[in-house]
Amino acid sequence: MDSSNLPQPARAFAPDTFKDQVALITGGGTGLGLEISRSLAALGAKVTIASRSTEHHGEFLNEARERGWSADAVTCDVREPDQVQRMTDSVLDQHGKIDILVNNAAGNFVCPSERLSARAWRAVLGIVLDGTFYCSRDVGKHMLKSGGGTMLNVVATYAWTGMPGVAHSASAKAGVLALTKTLAAEWADRGVRVNCVAPGPFHTDGASANLWPDPKVEERIKSRIPLGRFATREEVATHCLYLLAPVSAYITGECLVIDGGMTLAAGRMFEVGDRVARKPRAKEAGQ
Repeated sequence: MDSSNLPQPARAFAPDTFKDQVALITGGGTGLGLEISRSLAALGAKVTIASRSTEHHGEFLNEARERGWSADAVTCDVREPDQVQRMTDSVLDQHGKIDILVNNAAGNFVCPSERLSARAWRAVLGIVLDGTFYCSRDVGKHMLKSGGGTMLNVVATYAWTGMPGVAHSASAKAGVLALTKTLAAEWADRGVRVNCVAPGPFHTDGASANLWPDPKVEERIKSRIPLGRFATREEVATHCLYLLAPVSAYITGECLVIDGGMTLAAGRMFEVGDRVARKPRAKEAGQ
């Protein structure tokens, strides 16, 4: 196979890495989810993407038809447990199994906590935390019966650092991080691995519109990243594939940070090159 025809993240892996595996990706039609879906399909997986809107299905399904990938799409609001159950049953009815689950569906926007409405709080918690649990529970039941599987959850570094303006998302992602570790501990001895990734800033249509719509804000964020740039979504997807692939079979309950060193610089006291003169102690000064 000519690797130049593969999506960029897929080029780091053998062409049959995910051959005949069945993958379900929530939020799989846009942004990072789309990049993961494309790469899994290109590497042999039978991929079903899920989103609330059928408008988000077209790009992936059209490319799949052109490239001969095994692909499907379902409409599902992950906040609704009945819809999650129907989605899971649909994939199982069609393929008989689910080997991979990627919980990527998310919602976020910047809002000071004192102005955050109950409805906005509930919407983000519902998609990110409730949705991840409902999907993990329903797909997990099948994986536990069938002898195993792999799950990947998408969080963010502010799940443990905190960040102004995202109390709703930070709280939800912190819950997902705890859920990841808990499920990994519960299910490891029955063959189910559960990990997560915590990307730093990278460009998607949603992130650019909601989190840094002003170029000055984007440049300020970049100035705080030691590597001096945002990640590409292809870079982030490559690391997601690694955690889903057999090569990571001994990793579970972990969170891979992909942020260019941004959290290393959070709250830094000194800048590179600062020289600090020590003030003499009182006894030394009187000598």
